[in-house]
Amino acid sequence: MKKNKVYLIEETLLKNYNKYYRVAFSYVHNDTDAMDIVQESAYKAIKNANALKDNKYVDTWIYKIVINQCKTFLSKNKHIAEDINNVNIPFSDKYENIDLKNALKTLDNDEKAIIILRFFEDLKIEDIASILDINVNTIKTKLYRCLKKLESIMEEV
Repeated sequence: MKKNKVYLIEETLLKNYNKYYRVAFSYVHNDTDAMDIVQESAYKAIKNANALKDNKYVDTWIYKIVINQCKTFLSKNKHIAEDINNVNIPFSDKYENIDLKNALKTLDNDEKAIIILRFFEDLKIEDIASILDINVNTIKTKLYRCLKKLESIMEEV
């Protein structure tokens, strides 16, 4: 049984590496750190394959691991968060609008994760709630507030 889960996890990691990288990068704003986070997440996912309860949620489960790794990284490296506004996001295909990119910098990490997972990664609200360990209604409320906040910022530009 574990062998099947490990294979499924490996397959999902390979298929979605860029998605996990983008999420990690949205937290740490550093190419090398984001790659390290995804690699550490992959290791933890494979190592803890038995913790995956339902195979159909493997992608959501891996997202959760990646985000938890990001939070752990940031808590250990507080200086990274201080330098966040001086970094250029290199994803021209995902973050073309410089004003939007700057507006996203005003959000806290959970708010940014909600926006990125919902609109850039096209995840369902239920999946985002599962990934972030937050109630679905709380995600909806935070999403609404974030959109209002972003709208207000974008109107000023």
